[in-house]
Amino acid sequence: MKRGPLSGVRVIEFSALGPVPFCTMLLADMGADIVQIARPGMRTDADDFMQRGRRIVPLDLKVPADRDTALELVGHADIVLEGSRPGVMEKLGLGPDVCLARNPRLVFGRMTGWGQTGPLAATAGHDINYIALAGALDAIGPAHGAPVAPLNLIGDYGGGAMFLAFGALCALWEARNSGQGQVIDAAMVDGTATLMSLLCKLRGLGQWHDSRGTNLLDGGAPWYGTYRTLDDRYVAVGAIEEPFWQLLLTQLDISSDSLPPRSDRARWPVIRAALAECFSSRTRDAWAAHFRNSDACVSPVLSLDEAARHEHMAARRSYRIDSGMLRPAPAPRLSRTPAVPAKISEVSSAKIVLEGWRDAMAQR
Repeated sequence: MKRGPLSGVRVIEFSALGPVPFCTMLLADMGADIVQIARPGMRTDADDFMQRGRRIVPLDLKVPADRDTALELVGHADIVLEGSRPGVMEKLGLGPDVCLARNPRLVFGRMTGWGQTGPLAATAGHDINYIALAGALDAIGPAHGAPVAPLNLIGDYGGGAMFLAFGALCALWEARNSGQGQVIDAAMVDGTATLMSLLCKLRGLGQWHDSRGTNLLDGGAPWYGTYRTLDDRYVAVGAIEEPFWQLLLTQLDISSDSLPPRSDRARWPVIRAALAECFSSRTRDAWAAHFRNSDACVSPVLSLDEAARHEHMAARRSYRIDSGMLRPAPAPRLSRTPAVPAKISEVSSAKIVLEGWRDAMAQR
């Protein structure tokens, strides 16, 4: 099999939590050579597949000799990723100024929740805090209930890890043309704000209201939401466009003339009640069979285990079982240099890593 598209890209990951290891996993799956600098004695969990694809080099960065070894590794790297609070790497003597002085072509990626600057930069937080401040959390949840935390998908991974990976690869491309590295200030609040672009547009056009559960894409519209079925499971409906909506009504045996016009927001509850009554008459799987291969945009709401077994997901091998655990396959899919699930992390030594990197550079 062809090697991944990032083959030959050398990445130093300073051990961190949340979005940094997820970002590094993405790069590893695409073939990047990852070295994680971790505290000595730090336990490696062989079942933590998000830690795959690394060679772990134990170094105590508070010890001058180990710090010098880390800097030597940085001198041979293309990308450095770190997720400490602002100022921590500088106190260790491994801040971006020091690292770029050692390696002028280096891309130095910094991942935080609040960013490197601003009144909250030095304070603690988690995904829910970042998406709350960025305006995303307030838009998620039922009309007459509290905001609902969407797991940690928006802040940690969508607004954090994905933007860190994107920024790192953008800066790497530019460095290979200019010969100059740079620092990436990847903040989850910034990434989350960018993810809100469509909602900002709709709001500016007067097509989005600040009240939760009253809009097109937040579960307010009867044709974009979930419905309970006879067996207390759910189906998801996404029949936004008129042809899909009409097809949905036809397959539910509901006459469009019996419903208020879709443009009348005040009467959306009437439409929702009609759909809810209909969907409550059959089980989730019966509805899934009924709408199979239909453009009415109806899907069963599946658990993770069910999702892995679904015929479409199984055909694409979107999930796999490895060592008894359900694991997602790498994404996206490249035709010529596909991603390959990286191997489980292994402990190595800085000497072995440096020898390999020097040999590779000499062969360039």
